[in-house]
Amino acid sequence: MEIGEEEFSIPFFKDNGFLRLRCPVCGSFYWTQNPDSRNCGDAPCQPYTFIGDPPTRARYSLDEMRDKFIGYFEAHGHTPISPYPIVARWREDVYLVGASIYNFQPYVTEGVVPPPANPLVISQPCIRLTDLDLVGPTNGRHLTIFEMGGAHAFNFPGREVYWKDETIRLHHELLTEGLGVRSEDVTYKEHFWSGGGNAGPDVEACISGLEISTLVFMKYKVEDGGLRELPIRTVDTGYGIERWTWLTQGSPSGFHPIYPEVIEEIAGEAGVKLDSRLIAESTRLSSTLNLERHEGRVEARRRLAELLNLDLRMVDEALSNMEAIYAVADHTKALAFILSEGVIPSNVEEGYLARLLARRTLRMLRRLDLGDEALLRIMELQIHRWGRTFTQLREMRSEILDALNVEAEKYRRTLKRGVEKLNRIIGQLREKGLGEMPMEVLTQLYDSHGLDPETVKELAPDIAVNPPEDFYSRIAQRHSTVKASPETVEERLKARVEGIKPTEILYYERPEIKKFKAKVLEVIDDVYVVLDRTAFYPEGGGQVADQGHLGYGDKHVRVVDVQRIGKVILHRLRDGDPPPPVGAEVIGEIDWERRLSLMRHHTATHILIGAARRLLGNHAWQAGARKEADRSRLDITHYRHLTPKEVALLEEMACNIVVQDIPVEASWMPREEAERLYGFRIYQGGAVPGKELRIIRIGEWDVEACGGTHCHSTGQVGLVKILGVEHPQDGVERLIFATGPQALRHIQEAYRILEELSGALGAPRDEMVQAVEALKEKEKALEKELSRYVKAASTRKVEELLGEAAEIDGVKLVAVDLGYIGEAEAMEISSQIARRNPYAVAILAFKEEGKGRGFGTARILVSAGGEAIRRGLNAGEVAKALAPYIRGGGGGRPYFGQAGGVDASGIPRALREAEGILREMMRG
Repeated sequence: MEIGEEEFSIPFFKDNGFLRLRCPVCGSFYWTQNPDSRNCGDAPCQPYTFIGDPPTRARYSLDEMRDKFIGYFEAHGHTPISPYPIVARWREDVYLVGASIYNFQPYVTEGVVPPPANPLVISQPCIRLTDLDLVGPTNGRHLTIFEMGGAHAFNFPGREVYWKDETIRLHHELLTEGLGVRSEDVTYKEHFWSGGGNAGPDVEACISGLEISTLVFMKYKVEDGGLRELPIRTVDTGYGIERWTWLTQGSPSGFHPIYPEVIEEIAGEAGVKLDSRLIAESTRLSSTLNLERHEGRVEARRRLAELLNLDLRMVDEALSNMEAIYAVADHTKALAFILSEGVIPSNVEEGYLARLLARRTLRMLRRLDLGDEALLRIMELQIHRWGRTFTQLREMRSEILDALNVEAEKYRRTLKRGVEKLNRIIGQLREKGLGEMPMEVLTQLYDSHGLDPETVKELAPDIAVNPPEDFYSRIAQRHSTVKASPETVEERLKARVEGIKPTEILYYERPEIKKFKAKVLEVIDDVYVVLDRTAFYPEGGGQVADQGHLGYGDKHVRVVDVQRIGKVILHRLRDGDPPPPVGAEVIGEIDWERRLSLMRHHTATHILIGAARRLLGNHAWQAGARKEADRSRLDITHYRHLTPKEVALLEEMACNIVVQDIPVEASWMPREEAERLYGFRIYQGGAVPGKELRIIRIGEWDVEACGGTHCHSTGQVGLVKILGVEHPQDGVERLIFATGPQALRHIQEAYRILEELSGALGAPRDEMVQAVEALKEKEKALEKELSRYVKAASTRKVEELLGEAAEIDGVKLVAVDLGYIGEAEAMEISSQIARRNPYAVAILAFKEEGKGRGFGTARILVSAGGEAIRRGLNAGEVAKALAPYIRGGGGGRPYFGQAGGVDASGIPRALREAEGILREMMRG
């Protein structure tokens, strides 16, 4: 968006002699006090000049710079607030916090809730993966994790805090008076910023080639590709705390002031020598070149080798190692923060982003000849370093390390399977005559099998592998955006309910109500009935909708589903039921036993997630839930499969909470108050919209934002029985459970089956395990005895068949239909024929009893002796040639093949054709 000169013609610039110039290199407009300024002051227009020569009067560590930033703004009337989580569970559109303003979007920036303070200051850890491939090559300009210093002011209509002039003045004074930077060395480059759903003009503050801050004046909402002006104008400043620190230290790279101990440790373990001069010159050079392309990096290293009069290969190796060290330091810190907030590496959502970082780190470590165990040692360093300020890292230490250890093991297994998959893909590409690996195949190999392009290149040297330079950034970007849900009833009917009066809700204020009177306001498509008031609960929060009846006159119609669209509730009638007329009075009656069951299951869901958190650790979050009447499911994030002992303990803990009969309290409270009192753990079921949240609290056991129906106390749940555990995706354990009478029915059914088994085994229940073990031992003995009989019978049959074998060019052919026979016996006969006579070929067809006309109704086994193989016969090829006669497929090795098909009537013809197939094969 083009910015006019008037946008930043502010008193501060005018009073202090700032000029608006245009950069001859990049074309951007910028403000400076230096009339002789030759560019905008940002790289690559302006090379770094602060390396080894910082423009500040003192040097600051990262902790000192954070304290100075917060202290400065606190002294200027800003209230310091604690950083938010890095996983944005309160938002529906992003997984991770990418800027400090993300904490306040959309509710504060759109005036739904008040800010926690105004103005405020925060140093917010942020994660951005959009430039993942540049972390390392740009020597610190790009990071995946960084602290954004946010000084925010929210200007409401009639309540102006401050805007452009004060924002830039505060920034300039901190830089010049606070740090001692010469005022004429600072430039402010004009720009237009967009992120997190909002936008506005901004200036980027640059010194000595380094952009250190972005001062955004946010006044638009991004909507349908356009901009809508907001009533609230937000000062959104982003001070790069790491960049400010780097500027004051003038370090060889931007990583050195952040990770001095970590870099030294990794370099020491890898045996990499740290050459400060080489790194410093590389950093200066990187600021002038486009390193987003491989060619740019190659050119940078060539010029660096010439500048320092060093061997190019030595420079290339040294910088490759340093870039790997930088990436490991950066990625492990990002992982520490993500995992500390309960994210489990997986193949979906934020778990995918954690896995992307973990596996990229493991690859970098292998490039440095370090094993997977080095990852845990480095992570220990990161937790120790950052845990002093961000205490959740220390609190979650064991869970972070455990999750990483499990992920490293999974990666090893994935790579092993991936190599097998790659070999098959390479074969397919060769068959198609392709000499280059397509991008979609590279993406699939990485996403599904953990094989990065570098590994693929090593394993497939004769196939060209040319991924784009930003391969990992593209992968990260694709998985960073929350996918839109498929169209729902709400989307289809939104326009149809416009103008209808909001439905009065009875199920919260009077949750025990079973019958109610209401008036019909609208009927849509003769299916959806809108009432002025309802006690029917609409589907939401993982809880299915109520069902029941509507009565009017002498008619009763069945309600089979209930949906909410905005503030209007629609009751879907059973197909064919006549809807009541508009204006009619109806009596609504809820299927109360079903509602009670749903309430028990919903309350039990909260009880179980509380139990999981205490048993498994704070990383256990709800990853999904479905509350139904007969049984329900709860998905929990966990990096290992649950053991039977853990499942039993979860069940025991849940039942203990039930018998304590703890009150289940429901209350409405402002969003900001709920977050302040209970933290962001309230968003167990995902983001919850609205100014006010309905909070469900079970004593000290569990507190969540939830719109579902619940019991009055845990005692009403009656019983919690976990029926089974499933694994819907990596990193998620699914508990299938039932409550109350439904749980009792499952237990009674299990006991009924036990009683029947006890009777069948002739053993009491407490001796059934021993009885089954004895039965298994007896079965093994019988199988051995049967095997001896089969072998003896097979030997007699083999002698008989070989005696009747046809002679074909020196090869004995046994081609026979064995009828209905067991597979083991057929296999024994087939293998014995080949062993007994090396010139023999056995083609044995048989039918499998009890399989109807499904696949495998007809089988053909082909075995070939050694001499027969030497004469050109291949059992696998013979089986493949015979398979079409039984409408199936086949194949195998030269000595043994088999075919299976669905048409046993083709067996006679297959056996007749066998002789011709053998003759043709031997001639070939």
